[in-house]
Amino acid sequence: MSLPQKQIRYTEDQYLLIERESEERHEYLDGQIYAMAGESPEHGAICTNLTGETRAQLKGTRCQAFAKDMKVRSGPLHRRRYSQKGLYSYPDLLVVCGEIQFLDENRDVIINPKVIIEVASPSTEAFDRGEKFRRYRAHNPSLTDYLIVSQKRPFIEHFALREDGQWVIAASAIELSESVHIASINCTLQLVEVYDRVEFPEEEEEPDDE
Repeated sequence: MSLPQKQIRYTEDQYLLIERESEERHEYLDGQIYAMAGESPEHGAICTNLTGETRAQLKGTRCQAFAKDMKVRSGPLHRRRYSQKGLYSYPDLLVVCGEIQFLDENRDVIINPKVIIEVASPSTEAFDRGEKFRRYRAHNPSLTDYLIVSQKRPFIEHFALREDGQWVIAASAIELSESVHIASINCTLQLVEVYDRVEFPEEEEEPDDE
């Protein structure tokens, strides 16, 4: 999430009106509108791979995957007319199972995600792991799985909701030979497929101590 465009506070309705007329994507957090940063080739490739792998495995099930152009609202359930409290985000991939619940008749904001996957960049990782995940947990009771995928190295971290209501790290994969299984949707992500055609920068070797 980048800096807000202007230091002006907008209501949720004002944000939605602006966003639905905009050619660019913006996220919203507690009255502030944030322009989304441009996409790197690595980010684009990983998102494409994730979408392909997930869609293929969900085919014929009651679950459906949406790519990064669908918004999710995370905020108080009883939305007030002039509310400025909430998060509207564009997950890189989200899965809904069963009937899709939309915020309103425009059908462009989902409120019942089951799985959310974010492809983190160096500039967004802190927010993805921190405030964004906190909002997802607090305001999206349908959510059972949250995955953070690194774009700078092979690394997928999977957070899952237990039956006792606690969120735990269900998996942490760092090798291309590893995989992450999302039991709630019976979907397995092979790291070698997620990172197909992605080139990582070479790590600088530390000098030997003499």
